[in-house]
Amino acid sequence: MMYLGAHLSSSKGYTAMLETALSIGANTFQFFTRNPRGGAAKELDRGDIKTFLKRKDEEHFGTILAHAPYTLNLCSAKPEVREFAQNTFRNDLDRLEQTPNQLYNFHPGSHVGQGADKGIELIADALNSVLAEDMTTTVLLETMAGKGSEIGRSFEELRAIIDRVELKDKMGVCLDTCHVSDGGYDIANNLDGVLEEFDRIVGINRLKALHLNDSKNPLGAHKDRHEKIGEGFLGMKTFENIINHPQLCDLPMFLETPNELDGYAREIELLKNHRR
Repeated sequence: MMYLGAHLSSSKGYTAMLETALSIGANTFQFFTRNPRGGAAKELDRGDIKTFLKRKDEEHFGTILAHAPYTLNLCSAKPEVREFAQNTFRNDLDRLEQTPNQLYNFHPGSHVGQGADKGIELIADALNSVLAEDMTTTVLLETMAGKGSEIGRSFEELRAIIDRVELKDKMGVCLDTCHVSDGGYDIANNLDGVLEEFDRIVGINRLKALHLNDSKNPLGAHKDRHEKIGEGFLGMKTFENIINHPQLCDLPMFLETPNELDGYAREIELLKNHRR
């Protein structure tokens, strides 16, 4: 089965997100755990969660993806920023146990002049402090475009983080199509080659989810500007290849394209029509 969703507002709770997803033809969704620019998380509604879990089973919904706020930087040069990020991360993981066996995606962070090696060390140290053996959530490192001092611009950097994490079974990767292309991986012309490289360096078993985004920029631009599906430098054929690839087709896929709900609905229908 194809599990396809979009990034939805979490302001009205889990059940509202599920019903919104169904209204646009989706069978999963992604959401921010709190304001993407930071701040306290909204108090969980236990009744809403109970209803959501029941509806999720009824509708045969796929795995959902929680996204950490953009302000979370586990490898900041400032100790207080790292402490805030760890506290936020830990709180998010605690809350996600109310909807067990889901995914939690985050941008690895920016080393801000400390160097990639130091950034990788700080990220792994933070993960070792927040991951727990009894947690059911899988934490995903997102592939990044490589702008500025971002960590995660290469498969090698992702592998270096995972190598330092003690609870490796709790870790995975979310491949963002815009980011990975902007980062220099030619998924448009050599998808098989990119996946072979990912498997050799990280391990294809670590790939748990996809962000489906076209790119406003050419291969290797390191800029990270998302475009609607089929309207950017990747093109529709790239996404047809991705959604039908035997190593990718069963993974949950999430749209983060510049759209409102009606645009997401059109893209979901478009992708479904290209599923072979």
